[in-house]
Amino acid sequence: MKTEELTAKILQDNPNMDNYQLALAVAKRTDELLNGSSSKLNIDPKSIKAADLALMEIAEGLVKVKGFVDIEK
Repeated sequence: MKTEELTAKILQDNPNMDNYQLALAVAKRTDELLNGSSSKLNIDPKSIKAADLALMEIAEGLVKVKGFVDIEK
């Protein structure tokens, strides 16, 4: 799946999240992967960029993004 499709899927599934928050979540997971965290997908991490892998994990729901709540107005 393309990056744009994954991003759209994540944002559709998480209406309380915006592009900026998603970028922060992907950056954090990418950093974890680059620092030795194992992938939650059956993909060789050497065959794909860490940022793409992080985005795929979030899209599949394997990595939960915490801290985004709906604020009542």
